[in-house]
Amino acid sequence: MKQMQGLDTVFVSMERPIAPVHIGSILIYDPSTADGGFVRFKDILSFIESRLSMSDTMRQKMVKVPFGIDYPYWVQDSAFDIEYHIRHIALPKPGDWRQLCIQAARIFARPLDLSRPPWEFTVVEGLDNIDGVPKGSYAIITKVHHAAIDGVSGVDLMNVLHTLSPNEAPPAQLDNWRPEADPSQIGMFARGYGRNLINPVRQAKAIRHTVPGLFRATKGLIKKEFDFNALIKAPKTRFNGTVSPHRMIDARSFPIKDIKRIRALAEGSKLNDVMLSIVGGAMRNYLDHYAENPESSVTAMAPISVRDEKEKNTMGNQVSAMFVPLGSHIPSAAERMKYVTEETVKAKSFTHALGARQMTEMAKLTPAPVMNMGAKIFSQLKLADHVKPVINTVVTNVPGPPVPIYSTGAQLVGLYGMLCLVDGVKLGHVVHSFVNDVTLTFTACRSAIPDPDFYSQCIQDSFDAHMEAVSDIEKLAAARAEKLAKKDVKKSAIKKKMTTEKNVPAPKTKPANGSAKTQ
Repeated sequence: MKQMQGLDTVFVSMERPIAPVHIGSILIYDPSTADGGFVRFKDILSFIESRLSMSDTMRQKMVKVPFGIDYPYWVQDSAFDIEYHIRHIALPKPGDWRQLCIQAARIFARPLDLSRPPWEFTVVEGLDNIDGVPKGSYAIITKVHHAAIDGVSGVDLMNVLHTLSPNEAPPAQLDNWRPEADPSQIGMFARGYGRNLINPVRQAKAIRHTVPGLFRATKGLIKKEFDFNALIKAPKTRFNGTVSPHRMIDARSFPIKDIKRIRALAEGSKLNDVMLSIVGGAMRNYLDHYAENPESSVTAMAPISVRDEKEKNTMGNQVSAMFVPLGSHIPSAAERMKYVTEETVKAKSFTHALGARQMTEMAKLTPAPVMNMGAKIFSQLKLADHVKPVINTVVTNVPGPPVPIYSTGAQLVGLYGMLCLVDGVKLGHVVHSFVNDVTLTFTACRSAIPDPDFYSQCIQDSFDAHMEAVSDIEKLAAARAEKLAKKDVKKSAIKKKMTTEKNVPAPKTKPANGSAKTQ
C-alpha cells in the first residue's frame, strides 16, 4: 500500500463523469513482422500478462479515504482480471483514418472504473484503408488515469509493453506480485486526521525551501529577464470554458528532418519551439476562419518533467510547467518562430528561478479537503465560463522511441497521444517524436472544435507555412553562397593570371645596330 502524492490527488479530485482525467494514445501495429505474419487477440493478452511484473502501474487500484480528508492510496488489486482491462473491437468497412479517430474519441470520452486498476487497452482491427498503414494492421487505444502516470512515466510504461526485436523472449524474472486486501476505512480516516493536524508544520518547512526561488523570481522580474505576460494577457477564446462530454481527435505526422530544418528560422530554437510555433499558427488559422482571432497571443501550458533516474517506472506525477505565448497574433511563420523561441527562453528562466522541483513539492502538501472542495465548486458553478483564463491550450512534448519497437512481435508503425480536457481548457496537443517522424495529435471538446478535419488542415497549413519560410531562407543562403563562390572563382582567376604574368621571363632584345655580337 502506497499513498498518492499531492499532484496525483489533484487529478483525482478533478475527475467528473463528463470530463474524465486520463491520458492515452493510439498505437498502430504491423503484424507482418510477427511469427506467421499475424497476431491473435489471445496472443496480445498473453504477451501483456507475461510482462505485468515489469510495471507498478498495471495491477494497482486507488482506494479513497472516507470523506476525502486525506490523499487516496494505491493498493494491489486482489480481484485483478486482465481480460477486463483489454478489450477487442473492429472498425466497420472501409476502416479509414477518420473512423479510427471517431472510435478513439468515443472510447476516450468514457471514464475509467476507478474501483479497478485505472487503465484500459482496446484492440481495434479492420484498419485496411488508412494511408501509409500496411493492410492487416491493428491499433491499440490506451487509457491510463493521469493520477497514475505523467508523460515520462508513460514512456516507461511503453517500454515495458514493447521489445526491441520481434522475437524477444519473455522476461526471465519471477513474478513476485502479491495482492493486498483493501485497507480499513477507519484506519485510513484516523491516519488522515493525524496527517491533517501536522500538515501546517510540513507546509511551513516546504515554504522555507521555496523562499530562495521566490527571491530569484522577484529579482528576475525587476531586471526584466522574464515577465507574467503569458499568464496576464491570455485572451478568452472558444478553447476556454466548461467542457462537454464529447471529444474530437485527429493528428498530423511530419518528417523529423523537416522539423529540424525549421529550426533555422530562429537561432537557438529547439524542436519543441518549432512545434509550439506550428500550434500557434494552427490556432491562428482556425480563429481567423471564424473571425475570432484576438489581438493578443494565445498562451499554452507546457508540462516539464522533474522526474529523476531513481523515479523511473514509478507511479505518480513528477511535473512542473512553463507558460508560453504561441504568437497567434503574428501572421508570419518566420517571425512567429523567433517570437516563440524568445518567449520560451523567458518561460524556462522563470521556471528555473522558482525551482521546478520545489513547485512540484509544494503541490504535494495541499490538503486533500481543499483540493476536493475547490474542484467541486469550480465545476458545479461553471466558473470556467466566467473567469479570465490563464492558458488557452496545453502542448506537451513526449519523446517516443528513436528506434523501431515491437509488441507481440508486431512492429509499431504509428504513435499518437491523447490528452485529458478539464474545465477551462477545451483543446490539448500531444507531440510525439517517433523514429523518423514527429506526430502532433489534438484532443478537443466538440463545443470548441466541431470540425476536427478543418483544424487538422490548419495544422498542416501552419507546417507548410513554416516550410515555405525556411525554403526561402535556404534559397537565399544558396544564392549568397553561389554568389560568393563565383566571386572566389573570379578572384582566383585574377590571382592566377597575375602570378603567371609575374613568372614569365622578359623577351630578349637585339643590339641597336642590328649586328651580331662578336667574340
